[in-house]
Amino acid sequence: MTNHPTDGRSDGHWSVSETAVLGRMVDALRSTEPAAVATVVSVDGSAYRRPGAKMLLTADSAVGSVTAGCLESDVSTIAAEVRTAGHKRLERFDLTDDTEWGLGLGCNGVVDLFIEPLDERFVDMLEGHQTGTDGLAVTVIESSVETVAVGDRVYTSDGEPTGGGTLPDWLLDAVRNPARECFAQGRSRTAHFTAPDGGEVRVFFDTITAPPKMYVFGGGLDVQPVTEIATRAGFRVTVVPFRGGQADETAFPHAKRVVSMSPPEIGDSLSFDTETYAIVMSHNLVDDYLAVETLLATPVPYIGLMGPSERFTAITELLEDDEYTLTESDVDRIYTPIGLDIGGGEPYQIAMSIVTEVLAVHNRRNGGHLRDRTGSIHNPGL
Repeated sequence: MTNHPTDGRSDGHWSVSETAVLGRMVDALRSTEPAAVATVVSVDGSAYRRPGAKMLLTADSAVGSVTAGCLESDVSTIAAEVRTAGHKRLERFDLTDDTEWGLGLGCNGVVDLFIEPLDERFVDMLEGHQTGTDGLAVTVIESSVETVAVGDRVYTSDGEPTGGGTLPDWLLDAVRNPARECFAQGRSRTAHFTAPDGGEVRVFFDTITAPPKMYVFGGGLDVQPVTEIATRAGFRVTVVPFRGGQADETAFPHAKRVVSMSPPEIGDSLSFDTETYAIVMSHNLVDDYLAVETLLATPVPYIGLMGPSERFTAITELLEDDEYTLTESDVDRIYTPIGLDIGGGEPYQIAMSIVTEVLAVHNRRNGGHLRDRTGSIHNPGL
């Protein structure tokens, strides 16, 4: 893999998920390698990334993205200065200014980036993400108040900022309500506050959501492309073959883990919540039936079943033989034939169809064309 630190790019590193960026931040902290983190804190108009997007920059690599690539060279240069001096910097890039950036460059928006050293202030945030919990960091990005420094931060795992960070009491009181709101909405944004002495402080509410879980039940060759695309899209993927001999971690290098079990063991051995997505593709009718039956007793919002409609009919009949009648809610959660209707029959085309359907369900979208959508293309609050 060839890195290009001069322009802030590296093959395969620019397009990684936020989960991967945070994971690399953990590695960089452990190695004590000097690093800087660039975060999108504000967007006015259109931009490729939204507030909260991050990029990790070391002396010889860059991981993640804060734009479509038009600013990465400038960010890399600033990050080198931040690593050397240890200062935090708030930089504004006005991509609506054709005299500065050239006609037609960028997304016709104004982007604010906060670039800071990777240090112990990130520990709580990263530990929370590693354990699969949501969190919110409140960071000072501008200050004219003598007792409040740029970079001061408090982290909360429940949306309720309290003591323990570096923010004074008056600022903790001021940020509490907007912090609750951002945490509840999964939103990241900036806000201004006025100190008792009249000074101004601008803070960034950075909501870090745990990556959604995906279980892929099966061990065939077609599981690998699904796992790869889902991981690159930000899911934390566990592959669950129903045959012990298929539980080969080297066959699924993109999976977080590979664990074998029988279908009836699923409910007792795995954890499920409303941010968990299940794909059943063992290609064994009985195993698929037992898996679906077990998954219906969990709160997962998506059960994708590989195969034609006739396969689901056969599974329905097996469920009825077991005196289980599918409710309307059950049927709403089962997606079969699995995937969005995008055409194509190549393995990666099929995998893309599956993962995009899961993403649509996760983001509460219908998978239609963006040109047919009215209003913002981003979810409310983002």
